[in-house]
Amino acid sequence: MIMIRPALICAVIFLFTSSFENKIEVESIELVKSNTWFIAGPTKEDQRIINAIRQKENIVRVTAKEFPIGEIELNVTINPSETNDGIPKNLSETSGFVTIIYKSTQLIKLQAREGNSEGTGCVHGGSHPMADLPASPKNFTTLKIPWKNFKQDGLADGKLLNIHNLCKFNFVNYKPVSGALLEIKSVTIQN
Repeated sequence: MIMIRPALICAVIFLFTSSFENKIEVESIELVKSNTWFIAGPTKEDQRIINAIRQKENIVRVTAKEFPIGEIELNVTINPSETNDGIPKNLSETSGFVTIIYKSTQLIKLQAREGNSEGTGCVHGGSHPMADLPASPKNFTTLKIPWKNFKQDGLADGKLLNIHNLCKFNFVNYKPVSGALLEIKSVTIQN
């Protein structure tokens, strides 16, 4: 009986400690479910409609008007905000990527906007680190984009995104055609 106790104690300790091994939970931020989205450009939907659909169907949907002139810019702040500006988010050192589930009839440029030098809002205008969301007109695509892929103007040698000062994402269609469609089911940031 005495020999069973040490073996039992060892088994319990092993099971207890092994259940916690490598189980560090990484917080994530889901922008479709949690944050208000904003729109600029020639779209059929306005901000009110986009967010009503988002809240009801858990999807962000944008359709270009007939014969659109100018670019379409759909954006969302990283920290929740009721304006098209926000306080930058300092992502952890372990944050490695953003995952996006989307469907699009055209190429979308995903700009990652950094915060301003005062830390009170986003940088507006100019050039920004960006990555491509290739057209995926028939099916939803899951794209996991490492932060290292976000480079100034999308150039191979462009300045890297500062993940410790991430303010918002802009999904930009620079040359929309009539009826161009972008649907986003999920934008999840590993924090």
